[in-house]
Amino acid sequence: MDKLVKIQAPIKMLLNPIHLFSFGFGSGLVPRIPGTMGTLIGVLLFIILPNMDWKLYLTIIICAFLGGIFCCEYTAKSLNVHDHSSIVWDEIVGYFVTMFMVPKDWLWILIGFILFRVFDIFKPWPISVIDSHVKGGFGIMLDDFIAAFFSLAIIQTVIYFL
Repeated sequence: MDKLVKIQAPIKMLLNPIHLFSFGFGSGLVPRIPGTMGTLIGVLLFIILPNMDWKLYLTIIICAFLGGIFCCEYTAKSLNVHDHSSIVWDEIVGYFVTMFMVPKDWLWILIGFILFRVFDIFKPWPISVIDSHVKGGFGIMLDDFIAAFFSLAIIQTVIYFL
């Protein structure tokens, strides 16, 4: 994310369905904590999704990721900023990835939220490299995907040993 950009995205952009998705249904327009708000939308969507076969859930993740590449790039170009803080579709999809094959239990939901936010905020290697070098919609989506994969790996390791 471009750290120097503090310009708030215009709320009227929500009238465009592509921007509506990119902005996490408006959650990304919340000042100061748009990424956290976007992740909370991911949590809410995860909770209300019916239990489903892992193949269907994975299909949803893949479609949301691929659609996110297009939507996030479109919105970034409209704002003329690579990864504007208001673009939070990547956080929503990232949370879905974090929770792949994780029980729908409040403890795991909270652990997934915390782990994903920590990796997304602090961006350890290689997330930081991806974030600064891979541009466009793919770059916007990819760094959060890797943060989510790290979070998922930790959760699955803990579940395995419990």
